[in-house]
Amino acid sequence: MGQMKTPGVYIVEKNAFPNSVVEVATAVPAFIGYTERADNKGKTLKNKPWRISSMSEFHSYFGFAPTAKFEITEQAADATEESDFVAGGKEYLLKQTSGNYSLYNSMLLFFQNGGGPCYIVSVGSYGADIEADKLQAGIDTLIKEQEPTMVVVPEAILLDEDNCIAVQQHSLAHCGGKMRNRVSILDVYNGHHDRQHPDGDPIDSFRGKLGINYLDFATAYYPWVNTSIVQDKDLNYENIANPDVLQTVIRLSLGLADTADATMSPKVTQMIEAVNNITSTWDGKTPDEIASEKMLLNKTLVTISPLFSTMMGEIKNKLNLLAPAAAMAGVYTMVDNARGVWKAPANVSLSSVISPTVNISHDDQEDLNVTTQGKSINAIRSFIGEGTLVWGARTLDGNSLDWRYINVRRTMIMLEESIRLASKAYVFEPNNANTWVTMKSMIRNFLTGIWKRGGLAGASPDDAFSVHVGLGETMTSEDILEGILRITVLVAISRPAEFIEITFQQQMQKS
Repeated sequence: MGQMKTPGVYIVEKNAFPNSVVEVATAVPAFIGYTERADNKGKTLKNKPWRISSMSEFHSYFGFAPTAKFEITEQAADATEESDFVAGGKEYLLKQTSGNYSLYNSMLLFFQNGGGPCYIVSVGSYGADIEADKLQAGIDTLIKEQEPTMVVVPEAILLDEDNCIAVQQHSLAHCGGKMRNRVSILDVYNGHHDRQHPDGDPIDSFRGKLGINYLDFATAYYPWVNTSIVQDKDLNYENIANPDVLQTVIRLSLGLADTADATMSPKVTQMIEAVNNITSTWDGKTPDEIASEKMLLNKTLVTISPLFSTMMGEIKNKLNLLAPAAAMAGVYTMVDNARGVWKAPANVSLSSVISPTVNISHDDQEDLNVTTQGKSINAIRSFIGEGTLVWGARTLDGNSLDWRYINVRRTMIMLEESIRLASKAYVFEPNNANTWVTMKSMIRNFLTGIWKRGGLAGASPDDAFSVHVGLGETMTSEDILEGILRITVLVAISRPAEFIEITFQQQMQKS
């Protein structure tokens, strides 16, 4: 207080306790991609990170799923890919011609797997081409956001391989080079292929092209997964881009004529009328009537044509093929909330996932998990009676003893950010013993709380961490003259028991 000049009683309050360290959020992913719209009551949200916490909020600001259109094409005689269906002795393919965006379905998968608050960066609307430059610019908008702790770009895999890798490298540089307080969850390009695919080994290609920079700030998962996000009710005959060809193949499969005549049975006549209505414009009817007619027509086609049901099933399977990064962001959130960021996000089942696209065996995983290149790829495996499990918890820097495990990297980010933000209160405070003791006490209290919750390894707090600060210990006289306060924090972060060895040995009979 100021100098006392007037006689009287003066009250002086002193703080009895030091500032506390508040643990920062650890599971706030940021998703970059294309949406139906990006609007907040007339104000654009394009290229602006926007925080949401549910799919209903996503619908409010960014719209709904794209309308996927598939074109029916006759398969070439010399084609090597498997056909999607057969009609009239000919083989056909279903190729997606529009609506090929994956952010919306990835968000559904994220929330199905325990996702919570997250950021959305919309870089464009449906109908626009997916471009690497726009996705990279979307990543750059996160520089001003302090809260996100994960970066996911689901639509990078929809680019060609070189541009996909370029976006992923940009994400790595953002997480490990620029911000250093978040990790990047990557998808393997062509990760739905097995390693013996004619187009090449997706894992070798991924490892060879990604580079070696900032690998400890990233993790990758293989293979992609077959999900149940898109349901039968979400699809109808309007998902076929060429309805005239749809009419032709259904007629071939059912042996129907183009038009009905008086000699045909009522059932056949009804079937011909239903097929002809596929290209109907429904003139003279209200929107509600048109919607009702279309729904009835779709049900009729499902009933009369097994081939139509097959086509809808193939389209559903194609749309449900998703890369796993968004699901893993949800798993990270779920594990963080249930156990803490120090628990490895592995040995956890994936929700809304039917199966991995590639069945990985014990031997197959050896090269994924441990490799001379150090780029460990975490496996997603199917186990009998257990479902689809995440069976790996490594970063891409698998040869580093410091940063081999993703939970170690994310725990260290949490500790660094929490202590850094709390320490800002002492910037410009006197660089003397009082400040040193206060800050040391503050950090020790925080780390003790983390140790009690199981985040640090050790039988006692002194075994789990130590905090050092002081002249002659962490600072020199020159440091103090230059206004530098140095604090050294040593922590023993708990690591997963990745390999459990149980030894059995026979002993002599004793009785």
